[in-house]
Amino acid sequence: MALVIMTGGSGSGKTAIAKAIEVDRPSINVCCFDSIGVPSAEVMATFGTGHQPGGAWQRAMTFKWFERIAPTLVAGNTVLFEGQMRIAFIREALTVFAIEKARVLCVECDDYTRARRLTHDRSKPELANESMMGWSRYLHQEAVEAGYEILDTTDLSLAESVRAVHSILKACSE
Repeated sequence: MALVIMTGGSGSGKTAIAKAIEVDRPSINVCCFDSIGVPSAEVMATFGTGHQPGGAWQRAMTFKWFERIAPTLVAGNTVLFEGQMRIAFIREALTVFAIEKARVLCVECDDYTRARRLTHDRSKPELANESMMGWSRYLHQEAVEAGYEILDTTDLSLAESVRAVHSILKACSE
């Protein structure tokens, strides 16, 4: 049983890494937070305004994901979970669902690389803004304060990033 959780802002590379691992290693259960979709602002507001930044909706969905993941881990399977989740929510969910063995990784890159990836690679230039850069810095700082690892993908190819995460998955499975 192994659980590796990747968090980080848009454009850091976490989804590309997860998708590559899903293709390369189908025995690993890959879960992508965004696969649930992001609801409208009106729906998010129904969850309340607490737990900022990230919001009550993000916290609730983080818990919902961990509720799904826990039985997979109990069955002895390996899970790679990626999304833009606050470290505080991850830590809380790990405790609530009694998941003791997990490795949390903040996937990061510099602002220039993030803007290039969002604008050119993903055709989402609207995400390459100061709000996203600030969110990324916030997640990075949360990870540092919690003592979690940072995977800086700024100067790494996708293949190098995938190898780094494969190594972490392997170490967690031993």
